[in-house]
Amino acid sequence: MTAYAKAKVEAAVLLVERWILARLRNRRFYSLGELNLGIRELLTRVNQKPFKKMPGSRQSWFEEVERPALRPLPPRPYEFATFLRSRKVHIDYHVEVDFHYYSVPYQHTGERVDIRVTASVVEIFLRGRRVASHLRSYVRGRHTTDPAHRPESHRRHLEWSPERILNWAEKTGPETAALVKGVMESRPHPEHGYRTCLGIIRLGKRYGAGRLEAACRRALTVRALSYRSVESILKNGLDHKPLPERHPKPADRRHHENLRGPDYYQ
Repeated sequence: MTAYAKAKVEAAVLLVERWILARLRNRRFYSLGELNLGIRELLTRVNQKPFKKMPGSRQSWFEEVERPALRPLPPRPYEFATFLRSRKVHIDYHVEVDFHYYSVPYQHTGERVDIRVTASVVEIFLRGRRVASHLRSYVRGRHTTDPAHRPESHRRHLEWSPERILNWAEKTGPETAALVKGVMESRPHPEHGYRTCLGIIRLGKRYGAGRLEAACRRALTVRALSYRSVESILKNGLDHKPLPERHPKPADRRHHENLRGPDYYQ
């Protein structure tokens, strides 16, 4: 900013302080709208006040000189966006944004994409070309999947399939396989559980197959079908402790001589 422009700006600030702020300093306002109305009334007076050393006013100069040079506003308001660079598309052909998972065409599994995130939209770009767009969801741990992104047959088109993951889990043991199967069956689509299943299986490398089997047995008992549950069991050594006792189901009391049942009324 040049010294001339800086002086102009400082003079305008001084003008506002003297003609607007000074006049409003002793008034009491009860809402922001009321304050804005008071400012607008004084601002109109300041802009229409004639210049002392030149013809016209600030309002007339704006109408004659500045308004014709203004360009129209954009058709859509500006929306702040955040870019996430080089995010890998996982084997379930989804990418993670703030703990929510968005689908990408399955052909791009394993590739790295850039993601543009706004308050309302998530756009996914591969080498500068947009390959997917979704409405943004703030539900943690869930999936947003475009049906067009899913292959017709995972066995035909993808290296990974539910059967392959289950076979891999069976190498650790039947408890691990049962938990992995339960995870995939609990999801709307089996591939939504792939990442969880692979994470559970990899825990065997860190803690050993025996401990993982015991942890999966406990997780199945308490119906904790998640990677974090199994990891927590192993971290806290709960796999070494006895399983919680299952309380017997209450006796069925529907069959009693004092209960008539529906057949009585036929």
